[in-house]
Formats: sequence, C-alpha cells, structure tokens
Amino acid sequence: RLLINDNLFRCKVCNTPESITKGMMKRKFDGFDCMVFLMPEKKNQEFWMYDCLIPLDIVMVNDNIIETINSNCPPCKDSSSCEYYNGFGNVVLEFEGGTCKDLGINVGDSIKLSMY
Repeated sequence: RLLINDNLFRCKVCNTPESITKGMMKRKFDGFDCMVFLMPEKKNQEFWMYDCLIPLDIVMVNDNIIETINSNCPPCKDSSSCEYYNGFGNVVLEFEGGTCKDLGINVGDSIKLSMY
C-alpha cells in the first residue's frame, strides 16, 4: 500500500531487473492503482513509455519525498523515438495519467509505503 496525503493506493511492486524493465508495458491497472519501482541505486532515473497502453504519471521519489512529477506521459510504439522521463531518487511511481493533478499530489509531498 502507498499513502500520499490522504490518498491510499493499492500497489504492484517491481524490485527485480526484469520487473523494472517490463513495468507497465502492455498492461492496464487491473487490481492495483499504482506501480512502485524500488530502484537498486539512488541516482537520476530514466523511464520511457515504450509499449505502454495508456498515458502515465511518472513520479520520482527520493527518501520518501516526491522530487519530480512527469505528467500524462504518452505511450510510444517506436523504441527509436520514445521520449525519456527522468528525475533523481530511489523509488519511482507510475499512476494512470492525470492522477497526480486530479488528487493534488505535488513535488515536496511525502509518501508512506507499506508492504503489509
């Protein structure tokens, strides 16, 4: 589970190289509201929207504080022309595009992640 402000999300956690690479490729949010990527290093992270089905908000989190929100990132089908979305942190969140704006989630907000 993930809590941001008063918003509680059901999460799918990605913490292996394979699950991080696959992410939301060819997937819909089915049974979960957010994908959480636990990154192996705290650094500048780069994500793209290759083979995704819907626009996503890609959120970079550093030590439980939102550092960057990339809003409504459009899917792309051609890997040679996909845009990269980046930001510094050790956790990356993906929501359906527009979620952050709709729920008032902003840079500087804190997150609470619970595996229970």
